[in-house]
Amino acid sequence: MQISAHAAETLALKALGWLVGQDELLPVFLGASGASESDLRARAQDVEFLASVLDFLLMDDAWVMQFCDASGVGYELPMQARAHLPGGAQINWT
Repeated sequence: MQISAHAAETLALKALGWLVGQDELLPVFLGASGASESDLRARAQDVEFLASVLDFLLMDDAWVMQFCDASGVGYELPMQARAHLPGGAQINWT
């Protein structure tokens, strides 16, 4: 099932909300992204920032599964959502 660009942004916002609630994982995201806690609110509507949230989440299958289980969404949706945000298009090198 493919999702729309609007649904992709909504899922990324849910991922951000989930990430904020992860006491052990949030500092890892902040360190990896260079974002501050104030950036989380200020950039929550920035699709490029939301793309970085999904990029981070997708780095570890366990994180994807935890987020999807907590959100009640299929494991494939974060990757599909990422494809609809800036920089998410798959490149075909042939």
